[in-house]
Amino acid sequence: MPIMPDSWIREQATRHGMIEPFVEAQKREGVISYGLSSYGYDARVAPEFKIFTNIDNAVVDPKKFDATSFVDRETDVCVIPPNSFVLARTVEYFRIPRDVLVVCLGKSTYARCGLIVNVTPLEPEWEGHVTLEISNTTPLPAKVYANEGLCQFLFFQGASPCEVSYADRAGKYMKQRGVTLARL
Repeated sequence: MPIMPDSWIREQATRHGMIEPFVEAQKREGVISYGLSSYGYDARVAPEFKIFTNIDNAVVDPKKFDATSFVDRETDVCVIPPNSFVLARTVEYFRIPRDVLVVCLGKSTYARCGLIVNVTPLEPEWEGHVTLEISNTTPLPAKVYANEGLCQFLFFQGASPCEVSYADRAGKYMKQRGVTLARL
């Protein structure tokens, strides 16, 4: 299962709509970098955030998600409280080919500040905005900048297409838009 290079990512994005909007070269002046890299794509975080809070003593339950466990913010700079967690989404909308699995890793700039980005794999034929999970592991508030790079997606092509894709299973997060909460 090889990792796919920039030329393949560019072709898939421009000819097949795999990433929209697509930035063909790294943008880095004055911002945390985003766009096409050698073997991946650095995605931007949109200015929509769900910041977890304990103001109502809600319990986080993946089977019955309670909206009182977070506050919504639309902002260019999200301040994540110490030892806290935020949900966000990518600016980019992804359409994954049937023979590809995508893995996401956090950017080193944020990792060096104690921010961890967790995203589950993007499965074959999944599409949508990617919901991003950002953890602040520090005892200090930490900033995340909207419309700048947050994470890098790596594309792995299988030896052959899978028998059953995410679309075939009618996965519950198919074609999600915006920040999508846990569903049962």
